[in-house]
Order: sequence, then C-alpha cells, then structure tokens
Amino acid sequence: MTECSETLFPFEAHFSRQVVAQFEGSWLTTEGGSLLLRQADRKIGLLRRVAHCFADYRQPERIEHRLEEMLAQRIYGLALGYEDLNDHQQLRQDPLLAVLAGKRDLSEPLAGKSTLNRLELTPAGSPAAERYNKIAYSPEAIDELLVTLFLESHRKAPRSIVLDLDATDTPLHGKQEARLAHFLGDLSAQALVPCKAKNVVHSVLFAPGHQFLAN
Repeated sequence: MTECSETLFPFEAHFSRQVVAQFEGSWLTTEGGSLLLRQADRKIGLLRRVAHCFADYRQPERIEHRLEEMLAQRIYGLALGYEDLNDHQQLRQDPLLAVLAGKRDLSEPLAGKSTLNRLELTPAGSPAAERYNKIAYSPEAIDELLVTLFLESHRKAPRSIVLDLDATDTPLHGKQEARLAHFLGDLSAQALVPCKAKNVVHSVLFAPGHQFLAN
C-alpha cells in the first residue's frame, strides 16, 4: 500500500491569500483536483487569452461580475462536470470555485445562472444596442486561439497536419433549439470532432441535429 508522507500541497496564491490543499479541515471538497487545472491555466494563460476574444460593452461602474470571472466560472464548471447552468445557483457560493474564477472577495457570490445565460446567448458581433446582451465575442479570434494553442503544444510547428473529421451525435434533454430525433429515437444535436494523428482532439464544432455532418 502506498504511503503518502505529504500533508500539505501549496499552490499559487490567491491575491494575498495562501492556497494550500490538505486532507483535513472543517470545510471539505471533492473538487480539489481543480487546483491542478488552475496551475495548468496559469502556465499557458488559456482563460486570459479566451477573455481577449470577447468585448464587454457594459458600463464599468455598474459591473458586479467581471467578464474574466464569468468565463472562468463557466469553463471550470464544465471541466468539473457541471454543464447545467442551474448548478451555478449553488456553485456560486462555493469558495473553491471563487478561487478558480479569480474573485478577490471570497465572501461575495459568483454570477448566477441568469447572468451566465445572458453571456452564453449573446450573438456574435457587437450587441452594444441590446439591453441584455452587452458582451460580444469574435468566433474568428476563438478559432485562431485554438490553432495557436495547438501549435504551441509542439516544440516545433509541424510541416503538415492531417485531420480526421469524425461526426457524432450528442443526446439532448428537453426542448432545446435545433434538436432532431434520429433513427434511434433520441433527440440530438450533431458534433464534428477534428482529430490529429494519435487521437489528439483539436476542437469540437456543434451543428443543428438536422445537419448530417458525415457528408
């Protein structure tokens, strides 16, 4: 049986607070591994660079939840398996998720499901004239970032890249937009998964269920 002699595992500080993982305390979490994701993000600057693909048209003096915090909250939530926005009604009170999102005051709640929902439903382009959609994103900038991250994962940029394009279906629940009942009877959307050699996933592109991506 493996014996672990370490009892404290220090991580990068959260502003002036120390971040230390240990196996005892009055408050416990099953998501301690997320601190490793935080360390990886600090190394490649993923979330910071994703935020640069967005434009925030909100009035600065009225902002309660920073764009960077909301993106980190949603992305870390997805990475931890909380894909439903309703989960964030409870997760917004989680101090660990607040650390991951970079919120300075851990006693203040993160964004709620409605705020995150408006972020996700914002159309591409400039929504400055919209009342509830004040944050825009650039699909082209996000695509370019994904390619840049892929190239940075190599010591030397490859001379050529061969992509294997595989289509799969994603089961849906409820009356979601662009759903379609396929031949197995499930409601689904389509996902296109470009993979490099050795099954390295480059990105995932979603499409409405009625589009047959295999063609």
